Amino acid sequence: MDFGMTAEMLARIQFAFTVSFHFIFPAFSIGTASYLMVLNGLWLWKRDPAYLRLFEYWKTIFAVTFGMGVVSGIVMSYQFGTNWSVFSDRAGAVIGPLMGYEVLTAFFLEAGFLGIALFGRKRVGDALHMVAVAAVAIGTLISATWITSANSWMHTPAGYSVDEIGRFIPEDWWAIIFNPSFPYRLTHTVLAAFLTTAFAVGAVGAWHLLQDKSNRQARIMFSMAMWMAAIVTPIQILVGDQHGLNTLEHQPAKIAAMEGHYESHPDGAPLVLFGVPNEAEQRLDYAVEIPKLGSLILMHDPNAPLDGLDAFPEDERPPVVIPFYAFRIMVGIGFAMLGLGLWSLWARWRGNIYSNPWLHRAAIVMGPSGFVAVLAGWYTTEVGRQPYTVYGLMRTAESLSPVEAPAVGASLVAFVVVYFLVFGAGVFYLFRLFRRPPILEEDHELDKGPHRAAGITPGPAQEEPIREGGSHAV
Repeated sequence: MDFGMTAEMLARIQFAFTVSFHFIFPAFSIGTASYLMVLNGLWLWKRDPAYLRLFEYWKTIFAVTFGMGVVSGIVMSYQFGTNWSVFSDRAGAVIGPLMGYEVLTAFFLEAGFLGIALFGRKRVGDALHMVAVAAVAIGTLISATWITSANSWMHTPAGYSVDEIGRFIPEDWWAIIFNPSFPYRLTHTVLAAFLTTAFAVGAVGAWHLLQDKSNRQARIMFSMAMWMAAIVTPIQILVGDQHGLNTLEHQPAKIAAMEGHYESHPDGAPLVLFGVPNEAEQRLDYAVEIPKLGSLILMHDPNAPLDGLDAFPEDERPPVVIPFYAFRIMVGIGFAMLGLGLWSLWARWRGNIYSNPWLHRAAIVMGPSGFVAVLAGWYTTEVGRQPYTVYGLMRTAESLSPVEAPAVGASLVAFVVVYFLVFGAGVFYLFRLFRRPPILEEDHELDKGPHRAAGITPGPAQEEPIREGGSHAV
């Protein structure tokens, strides 16, 4: 079962498929873990039951997402042995320890405190429970750090030597871990995870506000999500710009593919808004361009020369179609996120952020946008690295295990079937959890506070944001 493709192409598709499924879960769980830490901290600080309700609501969603991320990650790692054993042999001395450190420092931290964070509040007390929640959140960030470092080294290798049989030997672990692209990739990845969670939380809050705009928990989650969108999105755009400049320095062929520049521009490159890459003719058809703007953005000089793909040997050029379109999807979603964040600020200033149905509908539409953006960004950077696994040093064709195309094709079909059945069921269950109103069965116990005991009933919901404290706090 080879589908008319080579074993290399099928192995690449298989890895891309499994990583795509895996990536969406950590992208969500990293942000959700930090969100739970903030909610728990607000509960301990203010003793407002609304924050405890939200913590209990989102911890179940986090637990399901975390579990699916762990399972999909284990399956993905097996492919280093089944499909990419030559890469594992030659680069294992560098990549192996980095991934091992991720298990020792991050996964053990998460696994050790996860049970306490999810179920231990009444058993260990508020202080230790807060430590456990924070440990899980920090663990997800440490995990992202090690994995991003390993991936970044494959793009900008440093701190190594090569022995007589072509294996990479670590020489300077500081240079390996903090390789030239690592700081930009880590910052970009973590902010993307926060935004992914923010827009998912915002969509859930918006959905429940459309059902009941007086739902205080829905108001809080929507407000927090929109603050995140308004503050973090412009930061992410700036970080993305710096990441692009770093990529231009170390992987100029990737930038040429992303920008659709088949030809070099000695007098200033345009910014290509849209076009149709023509790989056969090595040109961009139907291009919509803004003259000189590409050089202005990348070189800070509208007349600065910029290399196109024709400046590189044919066998070192990445494919153009996927990086070109994926990059535009990512950037387009980024500016859509910025637009929604600014709209929420306007609605907040007008006092109708909780009663503006069009804002809520837009937030629901944007709910999956973070997941799409992180996948588009991953496709851009990984396909743009081709034809190398270790950029400039080890080609993808040299990294493949001695396997035949039918064997890889059969395992790919098996992965597709099993993943859609198992993870499809998991995603379906997550949507059922999202549809639950953020008012839990335990609310009647939480509401046994001084106001309820005194027979005081909270007043009717207001159109303006509810103030903290007072009778509206419950």
